[in-house]
Amino acid sequence: MNRRQALLGLVALPAVAHVAAAANTPTVVVNKTPTCGCCGLWVKHMQAAGFAVQVHDLDNLAPIKERVGVPFGMGSCHTAEVGGYFIEGHVPAEDVKRLLRERPEAKGLTVPGMPAGSPGMEVPSGRVDRYDVLLVGKDGKTSVFATHGDKK
Repeated sequence: MNRRQALLGLVALPAVAHVAAAANTPTVVVNKTPTCGCCGLWVKHMQAAGFAVQVHDLDNLAPIKERVGVPFGMGSCHTAEVGGYFIEGHVPAEDVKRLLRERPEAKGLTVPGMPAGSPGMEVPSGRVDRYDVLLVGKDGKTSVFATHGDKK
């Protein structure tokens, strides 16, 4: 191996590591409306965290939310599915990874609404409003899975 080949190999390492990380995580299937910008930013957040992402642009997400079991009032702007769970809204990638690692008996995770500073909802000031990621149990009841943001 000459010096040039070695340097090219070093330059390629981050790309190879990203592909390897994506290969070790299941594909996230994201259902969103075609015009939602923050949904696209959340997709980029998930990809940056090593997830392979498949996007479906749909005009009506209600049938998806109903099928996967998002409780009434717990919705957001996009609904994803990964590893047998739903991911509703701006859930941080680290929480999705934890969900897939721990595999609780649940339907999925939700961040109701669109909290400022959550992934895909970043603001120029860097402020992150306090918000909870909720675990939705098989019975539809919710519990706090993680809390993020500034303390009030």
